[in-house]
Amino acid sequence: MHDIKDAIRARALEAGFDTVGFAPARIERAQAGDLGAFLDRGLHGDMAWMATTRARRADPSVLWPDARTVIALGANYGPDEDPLAVLSDRGAGAISVYARNRDYHDVLKKALKELAGWIARTHACEVKVFVDTAPVMEKPLAAQAGLGWQGKHTNLVSRRFGSWLFLGEVFTTLVLSVDAPERDLCGSCDRCRAACPTGALTAPYRIDARRCISYLTIEHKGHIAREFRQAMGNRIYGCDDCLAVCPWNKFAQATEDEAYRPPDGRRAPRLAELASLDEAAFRGKFARSPILRTGRERFLRNVLIAIGNSDDPSLAAAAQARLDDASALVRAMAVWALARLLDASAFARLRRSRMDAEADAQVRAEWRAVPEGPGADALTRPVGDATEDALET
Repeated sequence: MHDIKDAIRARALEAGFDTVGFAPARIERAQAGDLGAFLDRGLHGDMAWMATTRARRADPSVLWPDARTVIALGANYGPDEDPLAVLSDRGAGAISVYARNRDYHDVLKKALKELAGWIARTHACEVKVFVDTAPVMEKPLAAQAGLGWQGKHTNLVSRRFGSWLFLGEVFTTLVLSVDAPERDLCGSCDRCRAACPTGALTAPYRIDARRCISYLTIEHKGHIAREFRQAMGNRIYGCDDCLAVCPWNKFAQATEDEAYRPPDGRRAPRLAELASLDEAAFRGKFARSPILRTGRERFLRNVLIAIGNSDDPSLAAAAQARLDDASALVRAMAVWALARLLDASAFARLRRSRMDAEADAQVRAEWRAVPEGPGADALTRPVGDATEDALET
């Protein structure tokens, strides 16, 4: 049995994985209970698929009754520079480390299928492969398999790779001995929770997805609540703050997989360029990226919020250009951005020329959110005459 495990582990490393562990095909009762409480409280927000797949997610035997062992695999995607450095460049868009190159789902699935095919042929068994789009509690399974432990930010933490592991699984009918789980080594550290810009980590090991910037910028389909917009800063796709501050990252290594490394010389994308993307340009730019699955509408929503947070009046023109966008979601955030970049009188003139022609109630609400008259300046950002004159009012 150990010979089989050793052979599978060696083959997995050859296939491009960086860490491998073996777990029983079941979820601990406490973990299943945590999932139930999370869903019952509605903390999953728009992610309805988590509720509809609840039974399968909480119990691998429901997902596949014949499974006996889960081979948990991790691929290192550690960055080679401080992923939070871009947050100080307010004219750029901050994209989560995992999304700066190819869609990891495609890369992982190809490697998983290669490994699983070899296992099936070599050991005359059945196999199924999963990445995180499937109803699998991958982090608890990875922890049971000894790849790491779930930190206070709810993500997996590894002694060797810090918080930078992609996860995938091969379920198999093979009965193999399981590895010992890794113990929780977070101790008294609370840096991840303190770093969260929106207070989404409501308690150690607990998250309210509805407050998480990763959820808001990627999964949330509608308008982002005003209470979160300033906290987003220039984060336009995901958020790495809680991951990046984890002390275990001091043992992490930069990934050597070119699929996960930003192409040489690529700088953070400029907000003005991103705001100008039409549907075809968006699809072309992000053709192999996970950003493509979020879609142009939500992505530009995020970009315009970042423009509103830029403190750069020269970006007002990029926001105004989106007032005629076909998407009400985009138009609404263009209004919000302009309210923050223009002085009160410039914004008021623009509102008078635009609001009566606006049919969408949410966009009209954004126009009305900035009061006219005394005190209006407190809700907008004063800028020079040059920016006001440059706008078409």
